[in-house]
Amino acid sequence: MREKNNVHYSLMLTVILVCVSTLPSVYGDNPYRYYTWKITYGDIYPLGVKQQGILINGQFPGPQIDCVTNDNLIISVYNYLNEPFLISWNGIQQRRNSWQDGVYGTTCPILPGKNFTYTLQAKDQIGSYFYFPSLGMHKAAGGYGAIRVYSRPRIPVPFAQPAQDFTVLAGDLYKRSHRQLKYILDSGHDLPLPDGLIINGRGWNGYTFTVNQGKTYRFRISNVGIATSINFRIQGHTMKLVEVEGSHTLQTTYTSLDIHLGQSYSVLVTANQPPKDYYVVVSSRFTRRVLTTTAVLHYSNSWTKVSGPLPGGPTTQINWSIYQARSIRWNLTASGPRPNPQGSYHYGLIKPSRTIMLANSAPYINGKQRYAVNSVSYTDPDTPLKLADYFNIGGVYNLGSISDQPYNGNAYIGTPVMAANFRSYIEIIFQNWENTVQSWHIDGYSFFVVGMDGGQWTPASRSRYNLRDTVARCTTQVYPKSWTAIYMALDNVGMWNIRSENWSRRYLGQQFYLRVYSPANSWRDELPIPKNALLCGKARGRHTRPL
Repeated sequence: MREKNNVHYSLMLTVILVCVSTLPSVYGDNPYRYYTWKITYGDIYPLGVKQQGILINGQFPGPQIDCVTNDNLIISVYNYLNEPFLISWNGIQQRRNSWQDGVYGTTCPILPGKNFTYTLQAKDQIGSYFYFPSLGMHKAAGGYGAIRVYSRPRIPVPFAQPAQDFTVLAGDLYKRSHRQLKYILDSGHDLPLPDGLIINGRGWNGYTFTVNQGKTYRFRISNVGIATSINFRIQGHTMKLVEVEGSHTLQTTYTSLDIHLGQSYSVLVTANQPPKDYYVVVSSRFTRRVLTTTAVLHYSNSWTKVSGPLPGGPTTQINWSIYQARSIRWNLTASGPRPNPQGSYHYGLIKPSRTIMLANSAPYINGKQRYAVNSVSYTDPDTPLKLADYFNIGGVYNLGSISDQPYNGNAYIGTPVMAANFRSYIEIIFQNWENTVQSWHIDGYSFFVVGMDGGQWTPASRSRYNLRDTVARCTTQVYPKSWTAIYMALDNVGMWNIRSENWSRRYLGQQFYLRVYSPANSWRDELPIPKNALLCGKARGRHTRPL
């Protein structure tokens, strides 16, 4: 009998080992990169006054992530703040893995004194991105840094190797603390104009890029601010655009470049001017008062400091910005993260199966300023949506709690989640009836910006779509009293945040989640819940998985 049981046990063990060994490898044989980050408060002085910032390993901005397509990133985050904390990864698509997205809809916060290890993969991606703290108004205090995803060695890149690769993290900043900003918003008011702009955590002429005459350099520029679009330019130099959020572009030359909230661009700059120092200028766009800051482009053989007037740039001109946005085109013959040309994906030949129109608004609800999408103003539940979905916990959200079309009734507060089917191909219209520029981001995806124009979108607007070589990206602007249309292939199962990149608008409700669902319940479509997943709210006390 014992021998029979031993044989039975051996057979069971063999079956288990075979099953485990045949499970799909989560991260494959690609290289691993390990990071340990300590999140602390610290004093920063970018606007000339002491203010409390959020530092990562004592740095503001935080450490830069340099990786290659398909690299695995193991990032252990230790929270030494006195409040919960989360990091999200702007533009990293988290293929099959919204568990790691780092927003409250997918991930429980890291409590004070605790840690969490993110396991990410830059799966089938290249390009310029950034990470940021996603809870409350933490983003106003720092805690952000650059992510650079390089092509694999054998994948051709459509420009010569630059002499150096510079990161430019630019954006607005308030002198008020993130807690004070949160208090203003919680009191039912919008935020005032920011107090200034910064470049790489520094104020006026506080940062220097050193170049050698005759060499060409890559500048990766991200707008990491929370309130304003910016314009970027370099005194006496032109910029050749080569990449937008993972898409290689036609190499158009610009003297200045509009970069809206949450967006990232790569340009090539050749140091072909007389040897001296030149202003690198960032100024605000579409603001009542123009904010400006500068860094320095320093020629290594220069003994002449920056001088003269700053190079002028656009201020409130809408048409100028629209024309520039339309001029940004996909490089159809260049390789992306894979060797095949980008243009081999004929996005314009696929007919969308569903059209969604999303209209932003600024209602007052219960006497307080809120922001909404299709009249629903988002509020976080006590349990992340992804956990509620996985554990089948009721009372957290309802699918279909936001309409596909604008709703003309009174706005209300809720937890909107839109249902969508895996592998469907959709059209989204961002309709902006307000007088401010909007910036929209979709986690987990890159989408094709097929059109933008003034007025009300109608089906006839499709006749003006670019169905050949528009750029694919993850963040797009919508101009005042205008619309922007995108095409998107829903090829990534998960719970994905669609949000305003204006952080006061997002905080006060201009966001929702898209649940992309596959009935297969297979690792092929979505990775399982992480073993180390944090559990909170109604998911507290439950179990993740043994393997």
